[in-house]
Amino acid sequence: MEPGGCDMGPAVKAVAAVLPAGGSGERLGGATPKQFCAVQGRPLVSYTVRAMERVSWISDIIVVVSPENIETMKSIIKKYGHQRVTVAEGGITRHRSIFNGLKLFSENEFSNCLLQKPEVVIIHDAVRPFVEEDILRKVVMAAKEYGAAGAIRPLVSTVIASAADGCLDHSLERARYRASEMPQAFLFDVIYQAYQQCTDYDLDYGTECLHLALKYCKTNAKLVEGTADLWKVTYKRDLYAAESIIKDSLSQQICIITDAKEAVVQVGFLLHESLRSQIKVEAVSVSLSKCDSHLQNTFSGQCYNFVCINDNKYAIEEIQQLVDMLEESNVPLLHPVILISVHLNSSENTSFSIDLEELTRMKKFAREVKRKNILVYGLLIQHKELLA
Repeated sequence: MEPGGCDMGPAVKAVAAVLPAGGSGERLGGATPKQFCAVQGRPLVSYTVRAMERVSWISDIIVVVSPENIETMKSIIKKYGHQRVTVAEGGITRHRSIFNGLKLFSENEFSNCLLQKPEVVIIHDAVRPFVEEDILRKVVMAAKEYGAAGAIRPLVSTVIASAADGCLDHSLERARYRASEMPQAFLFDVIYQAYQQCTDYDLDYGTECLHLALKYCKTNAKLVEGTADLWKVTYKRDLYAAESIIKDSLSQQICIITDAKEAVVQVGFLLHESLRSQIKVEAVSVSLSKCDSHLQNTFSGQCYNFVCINDNKYAIEEIQQLVDMLEESNVPLLHPVILISVHLNSSENTSFSIDLEELTRMKKFAREVKRKNILVYGLLIQHKELLA
């Protein structure tokens, strides 16, 4: 589908992603590999998988982990409701792990059910959780045209080489060089052929996928300027930085929930339009009495702010259903969840009032869920214009 289409996907037949997540985390320190370290109560790898899941045109997501962590990864997928994800067994090095992930599309012995071979495959580190759809689209489209593409960033520090005696030998002109980042994307046949041909030395000591495509397939990658948020979690201080970014992100997003009634949807649309320039807003039109996959995905994405718009006089049942769905989603409620129940009164009777018993029920309910770190607020809106 061309950019600008209904899902804004690139003009590529099929796209898959391989996420190497087999590192031991030696530079981080501690017993837990960094990809499984908890950030805001959730494993780091889960944030990266979620970033890929949000991209509708990525058909399959392969997470490659060391043999001893396969069950851990499967439990993460189950707990957080990840979709389109397959776990692959990693090798002893980064390149061998990526190769194993690619084999799931071409070699039956590596998968009980051979996955559809993509036209383009994205390779992205599982410990780079802040990748956005825009840069993914750019590298995929560049790979479609050039065969390979990768994100780059300007060098922050000058690179120098030392002589055998430990003294300065020479330095590189920083303006001429760039740091290779992720994501990278390749025509599947190009990168798979490169891995099939490369030597054991490359598999054991190499780290750059773009170099393999150039060395073995004569494919000169297109370099795509990346954004500052493509950095890799490597050291313990990076975990604290990631936590800070995630906290800020949580406070800047809201989900507006409406039913399918025209008047309610109209108010939801107006609220969406007024807020979208200031924060990230997602609108969901759904009946809370049903298990809605879109809403469940919103929960698994760790949204902590909800506005539920309705025109029912007794809305507490709907709010209770929303709380139940939140709890069933197993989202760690480490920050207060804000639920704002907006009741629309579009009747011609301007002397609208709430039954005292209903108000008492709502206040009691709010006190109960507050103990679960859920804050419930109510708002009444007299909106006669909706009748026109």
